Amino acid sequence: MHDADRTTPADAIDLGVPLPGAPEPWRGSEMPSSRPGPTYHMTDMIEAEPALARRILTRLLEPDGSAARLAATIRTTAAAGQPILVTGCGTSEHGALAVADILRDAQRAAGLPNGLGEGGAPHVVQAFEGSLEVALGGPGSLVIGVSHEGGTWATNRALGSARDAGATVALITAAANSPGTMLAGLVVSTDEIDQSWCHTVGYLSPILAGAAVGAHLATSELDVAAASMLLAAGLADAATTALAGLAARLAEVERIIVRGSGADRAAARELTLKIEEGAHIPAAMRDLETMLHGHLAGTDHRTGLVLVLADPAARGARTARALGVLRACRAIGIRVGAIVSEVVAGAVDGALTPAGRVVVPDTSGLPDAAGALIATTVPLQRLALGLALARGIDPDPIRRDDPRYLAASEAAG
Repeated sequence: MHDADRTTPADAIDLGVPLPGAPEPWRGSEMPSSRPGPTYHMTDMIEAEPALARRILTRLLEPDGSAARLAATIRTTAAAGQPILVTGCGTSEHGALAVADILRDAQRAAGLPNGLGEGGAPHVVQAFEGSLEVALGGPGSLVIGVSHEGGTWATNRALGSARDAGATVALITAAANSPGTMLAGLVVSTDEIDQSWCHTVGYLSPILAGAAVGAHLATSELDVAAASMLLAAGLADAATTALAGLAARLAEVERIIVRGSGADRAAARELTLKIEEGAHIPAAMRDLETMLHGHLAGTDHRTGLVLVLADPAARGARTARALGVLRACRAIGIRVGAIVSEVVAGAVDGALTPAGRVVVPDTSGLPDAAGALIATTVPLQRLALGLALARGIDPDPIRRDDPRYLAASEAAG
């Protein structure tokens, strides 16, 4: 977080070189080493993301690579009107949501089916629910798993079910030697492993992979420098000041609601998870319209709320509805903050976001969904980290350094 008194821990990473890959032979990651704040592993991972994006995108945009092969498979499957399913768990489920949004944009640009309910349009299945489907996908369909380390039980079970049902199976992962890759006929590897269990790189990596696949699918150029600059903007001084103020005002609420619409739904869900696992504050995600259908009754002045609104698609309608929700929140006394694009910030009175706002650059030059998802990544991650710092919490172990929560994890299997 660029604190003046920050010291460099002995196991700090070099931001100029790639992060470590999966161990050989593969094994699941171990609990991150304990560090004094604010020099957490999560801090390093966030600061590594602009350079990480350049590396991943440059490699995956190569014309004959795995991302291009997955794009060709998607094109064939969509043109045939066959199902395209994307699946994952936890942060990777949010990555799967993002990938589906990015692919729908790309299929629209390529003149392929892309709308909800259309054969060949990508949609998301939660991995455990998908694992219960006897014929997930089926012959002719494509199932794309998202799993950062490639070892998630439910995701691998879903991929195995899909393979056994005759579907083509692909996997987006950072671990090309993982159990998940044994189930997939096509692997798109991002190669670099998140060093914190409060995943940040684990969320961004599939978004970058999806953006590369989408560029191949739409046969369009993807501006690598623009993507990296969107991430770097979240580390700039203006964002740092805004995020510190927002975190300070939200740190003492009893719970936080996060709202999003369109591609921002994936970002809102990821922020909800990061707040709970990193800062240990109860949180919930609500779709923009859903918030008005009974949920306000469960809020009061002890509630915090964060609006995420950066998706330029249907921005006028989304902004108009967001303004109604914000006015309702003001009447109740909810402590409201926002992560919004420049255009939206100009349309929203500052009095409606009394906890503060972080303004992200508009995403001209990148496809709508990819641009919005990349632009909001660092702000949402730094907000969660700021909440953890304000509450004196190490976010890296996601509370499994507490014997009760470690026992709970083991009890759940």
